[in-house]
Amino acid sequence: MGLPHPAFVSFSVTTPRRAQPPSFSSDEFREALGMFATGVTVVTARAANGTLVGLTANSFNSVSLTPPLVLWSLSRAAGSMPALSAGSHYTVNILAANQKALAERFAAKNIDRWADVAYTEGLGGAPVLVGAAASFECFNRSRYDEGDHVIFVGEVERCSHDAGASPLLFHGGRFYTEHPL
Repeated sequence: MGLPHPAFVSFSVTTPRRAQPPSFSSDEFREALGMFATGVTVVTARAANGTLVGLTANSFNSVSLTPPLVLWSLSRAAGSMPALSAGSHYTVNILAANQKALAERFAAKNIDRWADVAYTEGLGGAPVLVGAAASFECFNRSRYDEGDHVIFVGEVERCSHDAGASPLLFHGGRFYTEHPL
């Protein structure tokens, strides 16, 4: 008789109760994450006191088509955390290739990020950036604390896109534009 068919071989898997400590430094982790090319977004909102809030983020993803849900994450230490956690709406603006300067502006500290920025008033007062490749106007549906970040899940109430726009991309710490293969 031969060996049993692999489908009939049983084995026991022991599931650990906790993850093992990382075998890499924070810098190595950041560099490895940088190998994942992403689009670039600016998340915008209006605080309860009327102040405009905006930040550059590349941690954006779709979650569900029905209902339409998207997610993004923000460091717990971010100065905009109180406004974004408490607000009812925000807009995720996917930047076009010609909006690199906006990405850099909304990533900078200690400047007026909104000086001379063109936008329209979106749902709940959340600004929609003029010229964005796409925008998702979201109800602030839920938040999940994970590690040193908060994951925001937004229910998309309105979206728009420019079918002819080329997206702004980010990879390995640098900005890129698309080049079809």
